[in-house]
Amino acid sequence: MSDRTIPADGIGMHLYTMRDVLKEDYPGTLQRLAGIGYRTVGVSGRFGHSAADIRRFADDAGLKIVLEHVGYPRLTDDWDGALDDVRTLGGQWIVVPSLPAELRTPDGFREAAAAFNKAGETARQAGLKLLFHNHGHDFDEVDGQVLFDILLDEVEPELLGFELDLYWVVNGGKDPAGYFQRHPGRFPALHVKDMAADGSWEDVGAGTLDFPAMFAHAESGGVEQWLVEHDAPADPWASAVTSCQALANMRY
Repeated sequence: MSDRTIPADGIGMHLYTMRDVLKEDYPGTLQRLAGIGYRTVGVSGRFGHSAADIRRFADDAGLKIVLEHVGYPRLTDDWDGALDDVRTLGGQWIVVPSLPAELRTPDGFREAAAAFNKAGETARQAGLKLLFHNHGHDFDEVDGQVLFDILLDEVEPELLGFELDLYWVVNGGKDPAGYFQRHPGRFPALHVKDMAADGSWEDVGAGTLDFPAMFAHAESGGVEQWLVEHDAPADPWASAVTSCQALANMRY
């Protein structure tokens, strides 16, 4: 461990964490997140607002939107429109959050890889980068093949990066730092989500995951954004404060 710290402009909030309060007051939620110390956000759900609305809310709060989650079906259902929306938001990454259950096989992941090569090229032409967000089941091994690794191996690096969810990597039995080392530059964004002793979710810094050990290799992984996420916070505001402070004070 060294005295390295996470850059202030790299500390963000993935807005799925704040979904309950966003439904009530989207612009006010962004203002309050900025006041806590967040500099960036990842969009997950618009709650009736347009991309232009959300961009205005973020600009007014002094927050930068870095990405939006867009469902896998959009790859073939108005992908150009999805790309346009992410550009309107001011984001640089368009993120597929998961694969349909029926694709969670080696053949299914290869089908997804082919789709990502095509969609990633269109995204690149639009000035964006396609990313994939993982869950624990993506690290299942079938006939000695880790499903997630099929995407790493079969999609061109310039056409697909990854928003690596650290909790779900560990949940899936794998080591995030190892991925950073073996596949340099593929992981521009992280979901920094901690794990409680019972395996459930926890505020960043209050759980069991050794984030400094992971982040020691973040530069190799190409990490630019550390986005806080908690899937089911008892109090989203308390969670947001605790997690932001933990990232700001972390040394690795």
